[in-house]
Amino acid sequence: MNLAFTNVTMKSSPAAAAATLTGFRSLLLALVALSHSAVDAGDERPNIVVFYTDDHGHADLSCQGVVDDIRTPNVDALAKNGVLARHGYSTAPQCVPSRAGLLIGKFQSKFGVESNVKSLDGFDRELTIAERLQKAGYMTAQFGKWHLGPGPKITEHGFKHVFNQNSGAPFAANIALDGSDREMSTMRPEMYHVDGCSRAAASLIERYKNVPFFLYVAYRAPHVPLDAPQKYLDRFPGKMPERRRQALAMLSAVDDGVGLITETLAQNNLTEKTLIFYVGDNGAPLKIHKLDAPGGGPGWDGSLNDPLNGEKGMLSEGGMHVPFVISWPGRIPAGQVFEHPVSALDVAATAAELAKIESKPGDFDGVNLIPYLTGKQKEAPHEFLAWRWVAQSAIREGNWKLLRGGDREYLYNLKNDLEEQQNLAGEHPEIADSLREKLTRWASQLDPPGLASGGMSKAATDYFDFYLDGKPAAPPRQTFVPRSDSENSESKSKDSASRWLIRSGKMKVTSEGLQLESQTPAGQKTPFMTRNGLSLFGPVSISMVVKTATSGAIGFSWRTSADKDFAAANRVNVAVETSGQWQTIRTSLPSRSKIIHVRVHVPAGTTSIKSIELKPASGKTVTLMQ
Repeated sequence: MNLAFTNVTMKSSPAAAAATLTGFRSLLLALVALSHSAVDAGDERPNIVVFYTDDHGHADLSCQGVVDDIRTPNVDALAKNGVLARHGYSTAPQCVPSRAGLLIGKFQSKFGVESNVKSLDGFDRELTIAERLQKAGYMTAQFGKWHLGPGPKITEHGFKHVFNQNSGAPFAANIALDGSDREMSTMRPEMYHVDGCSRAAASLIERYKNVPFFLYVAYRAPHVPLDAPQKYLDRFPGKMPERRRQALAMLSAVDDGVGLITETLAQNNLTEKTLIFYVGDNGAPLKIHKLDAPGGGPGWDGSLNDPLNGEKGMLSEGGMHVPFVISWPGRIPAGQVFEHPVSALDVAATAAELAKIESKPGDFDGVNLIPYLTGKQKEAPHEFLAWRWVAQSAIREGNWKLLRGGDREYLYNLKNDLEEQQNLAGEHPEIADSLREKLTRWASQLDPPGLASGGMSKAATDYFDFYLDGKPAAPPRQTFVPRSDSENSESKSKDSASRWLIRSGKMKVTSEGLQLESQTPAGQKTPFMTRNGLSLFGPVSISMVVKTATSGAIGFSWRTSADKDFAAANRVNVAVETSGQWQTIRTSLPSRSKIIHVRVHVPAGTTSIKSIELKPASGKTVTLMQ
C-alpha cells in the first residue's frame, strides 16, 4: 500500500504531489498521536503517594480509636476508603535508618545505615525506589524532611523535583510553590513548612496529571521544634499540656495537607489511579516523664504511643509500631482493618511490582501488599518481621515477639499483651529458643553480622528499666530556668557560658514559656536575653515564637570569635506588633564566621517567648531550653 501511494505521488503534478505529501504527513502524525493515546489509556500503572510523618505516635490518628483529642478527618477518609493496618511497623526506632529502609526497600543494616550516626555511603550506593520508578517513566518528587545527606543532592537519588522545606529556615528546592521549575538553590520559606510541602505537591499533581508520578511527602511533624502556627493551635482550645496542643496542631496541619493532595487528585480524576501510603517513621519520644517544658525544643514532642509500651529509641512496640494506612479506591476494598503485620519495607516492593519494574532476588525485603489487601492471598504477608538497632534486636512471628536489649531478653504474646507487660520467656522457653534461632540466622546477613553491636546506651538502659522491667523512673533533669541580673555573680559566672541570662529586666517561667519585663523607666534600656559560649557557624537561621504588649522590634545581635565587643553592624531587627496572639518571626544572622555570643533584644514592657531556635549552617541547634 505504501508503494502504490508513493507511485501515485511521483506521477502527479508537483502541486498535487505536495498536497498529497502534506496529507500523508498529517495522517502519519494522527496515527502516531492515536497510538500514544492508546498506550496512555492502557497504562494501568498507578500513581504512588507516600506520606511519611516524623516522631508520630501510634495513638495519634483519630481512626485508631485510642484517644479522643486528635482530629485527622482526611487521613481517616483514607482508612475508610482503604485499609487501616493495625500492626504497621517502621524499620527502626529512629529517623535516618527508618528513612533509608523505606526508600531502598531493604533492611538498612544490610547496607550499613543502622543508626543516625552511621555513614551514608551504603545508602548512596543503593538504588532508591525513586530511581527505579524514574527509570520506568515516573515523574518523581521529594517534599519535606530528607535526613539522608545534603538537600541539593536529593536529585542524585532519583527525585526529579525537590522541595526540601522542613522548618522556617531557608531550604533546598528546584521547584516553587506553584510547581514551576527553578534552579536548585536555597529558597526562603513562603509558608509554614507543612503547608508549603502540601501546596508544592498539589501543584505538581496539576502539572503532571497526565503521566504517572511518585510523590514522597515527608512532613517534619510532629517532630520538635514544635512550631505550629496559631491557626492550627486555635483548633485545640482548653486545658492540656502545651506540648500536646502543639503536636495536635502540627498533625492537624499534616491532615489538611493530606486533604489538599487528595482533593487535587479527585479534581483531576486521579483518585482511582493513585495508591496512597500514610506511614510514621518511628514512635513518639516521651522522655519517660512527658515534661511539658516551655518552648518547642528538645524533649517530649507532645505525641502519644498509647496503648503501646516504650518510645522512640526502643524496639518495644512504642518505638516502631506506627500509624499505617493504605488507600487505592476501586482496587483495594474499602473499610478494612488489616490485622497481619506489615512493614515500611513493603512500600518499595509494592510500588516496584505495580510499576512493572523487574527486580532481582535480594533487591527488596518487603512484599507487594496488594494481593493480600484485595483478598487474593489469605495468608500473612510475612513469615516474620525482624529488626536490629544498635544493641537491641527483635523478631515478631505471628503473635509472638522476642525482644533483646543488651543482655536482657523478653518474650511477649502480642495478641493478649500488645502493651508488653508480661514477659513470658520463662514460661515458654521453647518459643523463645525458636525465635532467637530465626533472629540469629536473619541477623547473620547484616553488616556487621550478629544480634547486636555493643552495649546499650544510658538512655536505652533507663528506658528498659522503666518500661519493661518496672523500675521507678529516675527523677527528671531539673527544669532549666534562665538566670537574671539579680542572682549572685558566682552563679552567673559559672553558668554564663551555657545558659540564657536576662539583662535590664526580669524573667520568669510561665505555663506558656518565658516572660520578660522591663525594669528600667520607659525610654531607657530595654530588656535583652544573652547567651555566651556558643559555637555557631553561620549563616544562622532564627525562628522565634513571641507575643508582646508593645509594638517595636525584636533585635538579634551577635559577636564572633574575632570580635572583642558587639559591633553595631552585627544586628538584625524584625518588626513586631502588639498582639495577644503568638507571632512567629524568622530571620538569619548573615555572619560566615563562628558566632560565640548572641543577644535577643525585646521591646519595653512585657514580652512572652514560647520558643527560640538558632540553627547554624553546621553544628548543634540552640533552643530556648538548650
